[in-house]
Amino acid sequence: MALMFPRLARNFARNGYYPTDEVTLERALQALIPAPSGRMRICDPCAGEGVALAEAAHVLGRDQVQAFAVEYDRERADHARGILDRVLHSDLFDTLISRQSFGLLWLNPPYGDLVADHSGASQYQGSGRRRLEKAFYQRCLPLLQYGGVMVLIVPHYVLDDELTGWLSNHFTALRVYGAADPTFKQVVIFGIRVRRQDLARADVSQVRSHLQAIGAGLDQAEEIPASWPWEPYAVLPATNELEHFYRVTLEPEQFAGEIQRLRGLWPDFSLHFGQTGLQPRPPVRELSRWHLALALAAGAISGVVRSRSGRTLVVKGDTYKDKVRKTEFTEDEDGNVTEVRILTDRFIPIIRAWEMTPSSANHGCVLTISSSAATTEVADTPRPEPEPEPLFFPGQIVMTAAISHLVEIGQLNPTTYLKRHLVGDWGNLCDEDWNTNQRALKHGDRLFSSYDVDAGDESRIWIITEADRSSTTLLLPSDY
Repeated sequence: MALMFPRLARNFARNGYYPTDEVTLERALQALIPAPSGRMRICDPCAGEGVALAEAAHVLGRDQVQAFAVEYDRERADHARGILDRVLHSDLFDTLISRQSFGLLWLNPPYGDLVADHSGASQYQGSGRRRLEKAFYQRCLPLLQYGGVMVLIVPHYVLDDELTGWLSNHFTALRVYGAADPTFKQVVIFGIRVRRQDLARADVSQVRSHLQAIGAGLDQAEEIPASWPWEPYAVLPATNELEHFYRVTLEPEQFAGEIQRLRGLWPDFSLHFGQTGLQPRPPVRELSRWHLALALAAGAISGVVRSRSGRTLVVKGDTYKDKVRKTEFTEDEDGNVTEVRILTDRFIPIIRAWEMTPSSANHGCVLTISSSAATTEVADTPRPEPEPEPLFFPGQIVMTAAISHLVEIGQLNPTTYLKRHLVGDWGNLCDEDWNTNQRALKHGDRLFSSYDVDAGDESRIWIITEADRSSTTLLLPSDY
């Protein structure tokens, strides 16, 4: 038997396409026999020109076989359509194909590492090296019916611990041989898909070790024999109807046909966009300064703006989302205080204006107007210094019931004073107490801070951190 279109595989080793050489294909097909009855359905999800699958259909009996294929390259897909029953010009990961619909899976996938922009990269599930061969194996395995035959052709070095584990747990009667042409270091793996519970555990361990040794280069696969010495693999007849076999997105030819049928992408362009040339109507009432600020912040007003006084600005508005942090303290019946931190979304409008008034002292500077804590500023203004790092660990932070009450009614926010305490700002202390705290930082003694506050009838709070740094307490002088 000879290939219908014989050519050397090395001439096609481009874009990850490595068709099976003539000798290896001829010997591999000797391992297959047709089912005694019924119509068979076979599939090649990376068909190339379709020669390998066409030869498999010829060996199994062309009248009893339906050959289905998927091919990414347009020229090769067009060639395959001339010799196979159904061919999709598509990326395999852009197809919908019914599960367990094929008695033979001829899988010679693209070779190489997965890249982030490949459609299969997001669907790959595994912890080993991310290879195209493994991604295509995962996608194609469900297409093969139980009892169906797989012929997998991959480079031997792809057989890592992960892939060999998959193979030994999904297939029985596994046999692996080296390709007749060693150019691409390929191995041909035969197997019958079975359910995992039907596998013999001893066989799984032995087969997996053999595959791992070949993948690691510790053992070399025997060249595929010229005459198949074992019992051939029987391709089962199809057991169900093929409900789905199509490309999810439109093929380029279909897309072009749709554009021609619709007379362009926008047949109703004038209907949808004809209003753009009309003059906008004025508002019912005059815009207030609040409306103007809102329109600026939303980006509805942008470009060059001139005031009556002659000031010229190039403005651009925007709005961004920020988080407002709020800390609440609650006390249960036993006097235990619980701290709850709440993050709330807040939308902050921000307007940037480029000062272009010729006589202005800030000519060329960018002004920023925002509702955030930082108001109008010049773009070149230095950023504030970052907050200093805490000098010690506060342990568990607790507060007395009196402090908790002031927090609940909104008269006190202790966060500011706690931050000052942690960075060594001890507040209103005399020099002697201040120096005592400095020594306590080095020797592990108790730390004490005192701060003036405006919290109703209260004018001062204390913060005390224990010597072992197990806890920090916020309290009023009257609580001590």
